[in-house]
Amino acid sequence: MKKKVTPYADSKASKKKQVTRMFDAISGEYDLLNRIISLGIDVHWRKKVVRMAQQKPIDTALDIATGTGDLAIALSQTSAQKIVGLDISPGMLALGKEKIKKKELENTIEMVIGDSEALVYETNTFDLVTVAFGVRNFENLEKGLKEIYRVLKPEGTLLILETSVPTAFPFKQFYQFYTGWLMPNAARLISKDKAAYHYLAESAAHFPYGSAFNNILTKIGFIRVASAPQTFGVATIYCGTKPKT
Repeated sequence: MKKKVTPYADSKASKKKQVTRMFDAISGEYDLLNRIISLGIDVHWRKKVVRMAQQKPIDTALDIATGTGDLAIALSQTSAQKIVGLDISPGMLALGKEKIKKKELENTIEMVIGDSEALVYETNTFDLVTVAFGVRNFENLEKGLKEIYRVLKPEGTLLILETSVPTAFPFKQFYQFYTGWLMPNAARLISKDKAAYHYLAESAAHFPYGSAFNNILTKIGFIRVASAPQTFGVATIYCGTKPKT
């Protein structure tokens, strides 16, 4: 990351603690604001991640930074028999558990509180690991990615959906206006945490994307690394595979 971006600039707490506090604070409004801010396109992006996941047989899947469980629930459309949704925010997980109960997926999806940079799972546990809009919130990006690499089975797949920055005119200029002014001001009308959506926009702007993020995945040890920009480059899906041992 070009610079360290945290939710609350005046706080001396670690980024991890600040992120937990932020998502607990906005958990009740998070889904609605996501739909409004992304104009609903984030739903389409998650569906594409699921289609990519369906290209291989899957028995076990881990969705890191699962939030309220949207991607974990979508992964129930794959062949996975066991899906774990992991998040650092109790508030987000509580809402996710309600969703899962309503969809009667309790036997398939387990929602657990956990630290993405210190996973409790044994090495070579999961066929698939996914992260949607979560890696930019890692306190130590490479440490979190190394943990993902460790818990993946050999030939296991990593799929990451994350915001990125368009580079072509006029999408770059509109994106800067949208994330720098329109999105934070629109979010303030609904959100009780004014700093949260400023952080989400700023963290996206300073996060490595495209080839820069591909290079990090390759450095960690992933092979067959690829990235696919979505919707003029406002988001990117990254794919990587853990090699055979």
